[in-house]
Amino acid sequence: MSNRRDHDPEDGDAARPRDGLFIRVYFGDGRHLGPGMIELLETIRAERSILSAARKIGMSYRRAWLLVEALDTSYGQRVVVTHPGRRGHGTDLTAFGERLIALYRSIEAKSAAAAATEIAELRAALAPKPADGREKPASIASGKAKRSAKARTTAPAGS
Repeated sequence: MSNRRDHDPEDGDAARPRDGLFIRVYFGDGRHLGPGMIELLETIRAERSILSAARKIGMSYRRAWLLVEALDTSYGQRVVVTHPGRRGHGTDLTAFGERLIALYRSIEAKSAAAAATEIAELRAALAPKPADGREKPASIASGKAKRSAKARTTAPAGS
């Protein structure tokens, strides 16, 4: 997986810049619902195909199916229905799949509204981005230097 942004394991390979608040709902038993799952469902709705949706968001077909199956298992009901024999456009969201998207987007919108002032303050406090975009933040650069120094001090004698 190349050209990653801040990695969201359920998002697949597509490199997209992020902006705003991203919510993942954890249920305390290892199950969760996050932005990648919802994006997959929304893309399945638009494409009417799991394969096309997976391709569009840069995810493998297998990974997309595994996420759909995980949602089905987590909620005890299907989020998509497939129509075998159709060439393309063989998948539709169920009413529950649509409701899952609506509930998640409502949580996301309410959370973003509640945190808007703080997010604006954080955004205003950001240092200007370098024009060439190649400069790494000091925390990353210093961490790399520390690891390099540690490697030199812990290397076996005579190497």
